[in-house]
Amino acid sequence: MDKGLYQFSLSTKRQQEFVDITGFLRQAIEDAGVTSGLAVVYCPHTTAGITINENADPDVVRDIIATLDKVFPVQGDYRHYEGNSHAHLKSSYVGAEKTIIIKDGKPLLGTWQSVFFCEFDGPRNRRVFIKVLAG
Repeated sequence: MDKGLYQFSLSTKRQQEFVDITGFLRQAIEDAGVTSGLAVVYCPHTTAGITINENADPDVVRDIIATLDKVFPVQGDYRHYEGNSHAHLKSSYVGAEKTIIIKDGKPLLGTWQSVFFCEFDGPRNRRVFIKVLAG
């Protein structure tokens, strides 16, 4: 694999869930030996995404998923034959990547922030890529 590019695997357990992957990010930064730069966290799936949000109160994640369900309901007037259009829409809305600043060898995140893998069409086996760039 390319220098500075790391791949991690995870298994989701529910149709919709957020998995804290901040540990993957910290591991990639440590393995790369980068003290200052950027890390790009990327999801190569069309029914999942990446977000940064609060890690202290699990009701925040519950509220995000509930609101996404209101905007993009599981059952809707969709034509996609696989029946997971809601997951594609949520993935597009949330996005497939986030860029995080690296400072002093650590991701520059707020006190309550974590990086989450957002599953919208689980349970599934998934991958996450992290590219660490010195700078």
